[in-house]
Amino acid sequence: MSHGSYTFDTLLVTIVDHVATVVLNRPAAHNAFTAGMQRDCRELWNALRIDDNVRVVVLTGAGDKAFCSGIDRNEPFTALDDSPALYGTSNNFMYDDPGDWLGPKSNDLWKPMIGAVNGMACGGAFYLLGECDILVAAEHATFFDPHVTYGMPAVYEPMKMLGLMPFGEVMRMALTGNSERISAATAREIGLVSEVVPGVELAEAADRLAQAIASNPPWAVQGTLRAIWAARDLGQLGSRTMAASILSAATDKSALADGAKDFASDGRPEPRIR
Repeated sequence: MSHGSYTFDTLLVTIVDHVATVVLNRPAAHNAFTAGMQRDCRELWNALRIDDNVRVVVLTGAGDKAFCSGIDRNEPFTALDDSPALYGTSNNFMYDDPGDWLGPKSNDLWKPMIGAVNGMACGGAFYLLGECDILVAAEHATFFDPHVTYGMPAVYEPMKMLGLMPFGEVMRMALTGNSERISAATAREIGLVSEVVPGVELAEAADRLAQAIASNPPWAVQGTLRAIWAARDLGQLGSRTMAASILSAATDKSALADGAKDFASDGRPEPRIR
């Protein structure tokens, strides 16, 4: 680990102005994830939880071909594999979720995560995208889930995507397999992504959004994040039982006082219209 960055075999990480940019770095394999990438992600997300210098994370893939093409099929991830299980147990009747360590929320990282989709995103990519808070995409990005085409039920991935896409769109994507792909334009129409830009402008667009979020007091941002996820996961009634505790824990009185002074002095930022 060095100042402003972390070092991993499968990830490139840089930190500038409270924004950590994380690049899935296996471009020759379309950034497919391996057991090594899972371990790297788990270690990084846990490290970023306690890194107060990081307020926002941007996640993308190396190159312009793919964000992530899912599991690297050259590794023994599948439920049909007869070799000892990947995580050190020989009990093949126990099936571990192959992407269980990938996502930030699965590792209890509750800082805003922006997914910058720079190309193809399919299958196991949704372990990551399904736990992002905001997605932006390059114009050439595509989304699809090929599981059923190759004889495997699509289970974990569409479950995660139900929080980001309408039910019918998740169902259609999962059941059509490799026969259809969702374009960036369609992804914008259905609310999967919030912004679509030319590929050469993607990094700038993601960083602009990240900087806008990082400029806000971090406790207020993280409390807001937890509240919205709680409402999505627990529903209105369930999440309201947590609302007061989230508000209390996430309120920074000094930041609140500073915000009041800025408002009174007309020190508000100039908004960008999108």
